[in-house]
Amino acid sequence: MTAQPDLALIAHLMRRAGFGATRAELESHAAKSYEDIVEDLLHPERFPEVADDVVTRYWLELNNPDSVEPWNTRWVYRMVNTQRPLEEKMALFWHHVFATSVGKSEHGPSSKAQIDLFRRNAMADMRTVLVDLAKDPAMIFWLDNCENYGDRPNENWGRELLELFSMGVGNYTEQDIKMASRAFTGWTFTQPIPLDPYGRFPSEFIYKEEDHDDGVKTFLGETGRFGGEDIIAIIIEQPATARFVSRHLYNFFVADEPQVPSWNDVPPKDAQAIDVLTDAYFDSGADIRSMLRVLFNSDFFKRARFEKVKSPAELVAGTIKLAGSHTFPQPSLHGAPAAASLMGQHLMTPPTVEGWHTGREWIDCGTLAERVNFAVDQLSSQSLPGIRDIVDRLASEKSPISPSEFVDRTLDLVGPMSVDDHTREALVDYAAAGGDLRFETDAQTEDSAARIARMVQFIAASVEYQLA
Repeated sequence: MTAQPDLALIAHLMRRAGFGATRAELESHAAKSYEDIVEDLLHPERFPEVADDVVTRYWLELNNPDSVEPWNTRWVYRMVNTQRPLEEKMALFWHHVFATSVGKSEHGPSSKAQIDLFRRNAMADMRTVLVDLAKDPAMIFWLDNCENYGDRPNENWGRELLELFSMGVGNYTEQDIKMASRAFTGWTFTQPIPLDPYGRFPSEFIYKEEDHDDGVKTFLGETGRFGGEDIIAIIIEQPATARFVSRHLYNFFVADEPQVPSWNDVPPKDAQAIDVLTDAYFDSGADIRSMLRVLFNSDFFKRARFEKVKSPAELVAGTIKLAGSHTFPQPSLHGAPAAASLMGQHLMTPPTVEGWHTGREWIDCGTLAERVNFAVDQLSSQSLPGIRDIVDRLASEKSPISPSEFVDRTLDLVGPMSVDDHTREALVDYAAAGGDLRFETDAQTEDSAARIARMVQFIAASVEYQLA
């Protein structure tokens, strides 16, 4: 059975530009054109934010942000319940690209503030993104720019700005790193009030002119008395930056690419797609919103269905959304970020400045077991709103429903998603063991509901469910 093409395309968009969508949400979106749905995603200000006052009222630990774990729960809650899914997805994107770990600073307020910054700048232009990043206390401490003085430059920030945050290896020299580092001398942060006993006070950016090297610098072929913003202005004009940002967007939203360190040696999976995104970068003045508009409306995006391995955060949030649970801040959601950590993605604690390795590197024997167990456990109750909706929709159709139809309709309602012949054969075997689905009597309905819930769990345990 073939799923409705429009709903399947919309579901693809919502998996990539968000964390999935319920069937009711897909049907609501389908009343608009695809292009209008994209515009809604690109303009989150059209929709209300998640009500944080409700969250903090029920999760009192959020009133003391020293520990980031409650804030990770809040973040998963936002992923599941936001009406601004692309804004939340872009916060995750920037967190991956500009990987910063609270493990070094041990200062929860700064880590929380950084994620909020990524959310605010979700679809800004690259100049704004990089300038605000350079002023972010969490990043300044993470890459030691607070120890970058005019007479004693520290090159950590300057190196990573070029290598991992904008241009990529091979597109600059060691001398460029030294010049960039000199330009950012004096960019530091205020010392926050000690965490104990309150833990509520963030740090703030401060520029110390007395620590700044105002000498002449030559950077990427240009010479002047450059400061940090001048360096960023030069960076964003580089073709290497346009391609680097384009490959990141392609890897995150379209299809899995090789890991970032190999990009200087390994060509992109779809060179033409990268060219299209690079053109959008320059045509728009390095505007991320404009690049995303081109990406989501492109044929290469529309074709790339189930060509990405879900990150742990995507799998966790998407499964909870499918279950229809946690639409209210319940204590049991605190286990969700911990589950993502066991799958290899500890939010706010990336392993290195390089971020997480993506694609098939998300999966090994241990993490695959965690992924399957989490999905099956989250979908284990017939009383879940998401399961009840699937049961009700099947019950409203003609009865009986054959085993083959049972499988195809459930796959359609869970996704719509496609599976290979081997997976489908296994699902049909399970369906056939119970015979046709029937809903004529209460006993038949109860039995069919249990079988539908189990079918959803089998689908969630499939290889295909691991793909976005």
